[in-house]
Amino acid sequence: MASNKSLLILPGDGIGPEAMGEVRRIVNWMEDNRAVSFDIDEDLVGGSSIDAHGIPVTDEVVEKAMNVDAVLLGAVGGPKWDNLDFSIKPERGLLRLRKDLELFANLRPAVCFDALVDASSLKPELVSGLDIMIVRELTGGVYFGEPRGIEDLGNGIRRGVNTQVYTTPEIQRVARVAFELAKKRDNRVCSSEKANVMESGVLWREEVQKIHDTEFPEVELSHMYADAAAMELVRKPKQFDVIVTDNLFGDILSDCAAMLTGSLGMLPSASLGDVDDSGRRKALYEPVHGSAPDISGKNIANPIATILSYAMALRYSFDMGTEADLVETAVQKVLASGIRTGDIMSAGMTQVSTTEMGNAIIRELDKANG
Repeated sequence: MASNKSLLILPGDGIGPEAMGEVRRIVNWMEDNRAVSFDIDEDLVGGSSIDAHGIPVTDEVVEKAMNVDAVLLGAVGGPKWDNLDFSIKPERGLLRLRKDLELFANLRPAVCFDALVDASSLKPELVSGLDIMIVRELTGGVYFGEPRGIEDLGNGIRRGVNTQVYTTPEIQRVARVAFELAKKRDNRVCSSEKANVMESGVLWREEVQKIHDTEFPEVELSHMYADAAAMELVRKPKQFDVIVTDNLFGDILSDCAAMLTGSLGMLPSASLGDVDDSGRRKALYEPVHGSAPDISGKNIANPIATILSYAMALRYSFDMGTEADLVETAVQKVLASGIRTGDIMSAGMTQVSTTEMGNAIIRELDKANG
């Protein structure tokens, strides 16, 4: 079942290269044991690109990203580049990739691993078995709307302006992603906005309902104001399956949901574009955590979020659900055995290095593969 699917790896900065090194080992394991192979290219983004080329991402890297099946990114940024002009900071490389690839749907799973249920700030019975997917619109809304800026009104008074803007196509395409995901999960979507006070929220609700009624009537759809959704995420989080929401509210709700798991640094994410004429969807996968420069190079970083981002790529870009399950189950079994990196260490557990965590996951893969 050899494959010529293509993958661009961008390790980035800080702990990115260390975590990505463990992913490369799992990629090699998949080729050796599952006959799953990729055409892999590796390049620079963020601070590493600034050091080499003077800019956070080159046109050549963007062109590569445009022409592969998926991009896997580590992390970008660090204090070394803090004093650079805003236009060339490391994070601008990631933002350019998202923009040029037109990655409009951000997928943020919030999964509470059984072995880490006590790490959540909520009672175990509220989060045990938690498995939510938040689909956030990524390229529209108040973060990109015009007009925007800060005006001087005179007499020492200034005014800050940001504009919340959405169009029918922007709403409909992210709604389709949410409904398609729900069909592979528990078949439920909750759409979240502020239709009670915002016209853009009224449009959002109407357009999501329209897509449901005409294209996905078999999926259960509910609507909830964003402030109520934030409250319900803390009160009764397991009532949700897939939440679809706009850029601003998605930013807030996804971070809220992630912290319910007690392990923000272990969560993956995916940013997806539209399906082209050939059926290919541009996609970028990355861990939620940052570059953690304070522990970079010490072989103590947790590689699990990056490994799970690779599993998301297997599932959503390459339709390799069985292989994705293998990786995710291996991670769960390692955690259940009490193995921990320093960031998730607790009493009675065994603390290991980045490399040792990778070793443990590969051992579980070997067991599963017979």
